[in-house]
Amino acid sequence: MAGRQSGIRARTAYAGFGAFGAFWGVWGASVPAIRDQAGLTDGQLGTALLFVGAGALPAMLLTGRAVDRRGLRVAALLLVGLGTAGTLVAVASRDVWSLSAGLALLGAASGAADVAINAAAGAAERGSGRPVITRAHGTFSTMVVAGSLATGLSSALGLPVVVPFMLVAGAAIGAALSIEADGRAVTADARTVAADARATGAGVAADARADPDAAGAARTGRDARTCRDPQFDRDPKADRADRAAEGDMGVQGGRRQGYPVRLFPLLVIGGLGALAFATENAHQSWGAVYLSDVAGAGPALASAGPAVFAAVVALTRFCAGAIGSRHAATVLVCGSVTAAAGTMLVSVATTVQVVLPGLALAAAGTAVLFPTLMGVVAAHVGEAARGRATSVVTTVAYLGFLAGPVYVGHWAGVTGLPGAMTAVAALAAVLAVLAWPLLRSAVGTGSPWDAPPGRPGRAGGERDPAGSEPGRPEGDSGHAGNLRQRCDPGRTPAPRI
Repeated sequence: MAGRQSGIRARTAYAGFGAFGAFWGVWGASVPAIRDQAGLTDGQLGTALLFVGAGALPAMLLTGRAVDRRGLRVAALLLVGLGTAGTLVAVASRDVWSLSAGLALLGAASGAADVAINAAAGAAERGSGRPVITRAHGTFSTMVVAGSLATGLSSALGLPVVVPFMLVAGAAIGAALSIEADGRAVTADARTVAADARATGAGVAADARADPDAAGAARTGRDARTCRDPQFDRDPKADRADRAAEGDMGVQGGRRQGYPVRLFPLLVIGGLGALAFATENAHQSWGAVYLSDVAGAGPALASAGPAVFAAVVALTRFCAGAIGSRHAATVLVCGSVTAAAGTMLVSVATTVQVVLPGLALAAAGTAVLFPTLMGVVAAHVGEAARGRATSVVTTVAYLGFLAGPVYVGHWAGVTGLPGAMTAVAALAAVLAVLAWPLLRSAVGTGSPWDAPPGRPGRAGGERDPAGSEPGRPEGDSGHAGNLRQRCDPGRTPAPRI
């Protein structure tokens, strides 16, 4: 039962990422057909594609608060919206204006869904204690490949371009129904927890007159006779179960309560994510061009480059999933160094036999970067602020995703594609150098990144290490304050302000 109360099942998170990946696999393979259907030149297509980012960025910024307020059902609605937007683009794109408008809508739906499913995966990882985020991203990469291959098959059979989008819309509805089911369970559990908390509070108040020591223990977490705090002598499984039962979120009457978040560590994580995404999307966007222009590959072999990259990313994420975020700095440094080495191999290669292994090595390195960063966020942010935290991180990281291909294009115009790949390797090297000190600056204090009102520096649902009552100074009067003095006689009570 605890797994349900934590928010979302792991398989539901995988379903959401699978639908998201299938959509982008279908979209990537359908771009030439949609361009021809709309009658666009390559220049007009490039202009229209800018509207994807223009729609995504504001939607990503706004979605986090909606997720925090309304919970998992937001993710369900957004996945359905993404499938619908893709179908509309495939049907209604007849010129540059209709395509641009459709892509703005598609970008907004995609950006919002990206935030929501990452928040859902973070909730599943924190609630279950398993490495859900990395494996969810692996599911995404796998379905990108599957969606691309399925679209190629559909095209070979002469089916309309809208058919793959309709199939993805159906998959998105299925994932949304699974998320909605979890959302209903979470809402019911949250209301039960809130009712129990109110009943417990009333009971403690009634018992205070009869047994002051027991009341003090209820408020401080310390045993009145042994001065022992059970918070620091707990079985990890029991701790996860209790956190799941509490929902690790602010709930009042079944509705989540917003907690403030610390912006600095989230911007740090987002900045590292931007470097990771810039490196990854540089290869995804330019790998086929490099194989064609530099290695002399034919169209069929050149198109295999992005597929090889995505397949290696998926395989690496599944294999590295067990690591989770326990060794985040080490994973980030090793992944960045591996990505830099693979990119350098690509930059000096002139044959397909060398370029493809270089792409595979770069893919293995970049695969672990962003999921590891999201795992760090999941470990430091409670449910009540997870949506906003995910929104900040993914929005900043998405800037790198957008900038990566442009960065390569700029350097290619100055130095050629091999020189541009060297510049991409430099990005990965910068990430390797910055990862450890920046990550330490963000998480080195060990303090969480969200805090309920009146409890600065503590995450939602966590007790102050001293056992102090929320919103009350340590030296407060009453039985709880007296109990703390008896258990720690060397402490000087802070003056009441």
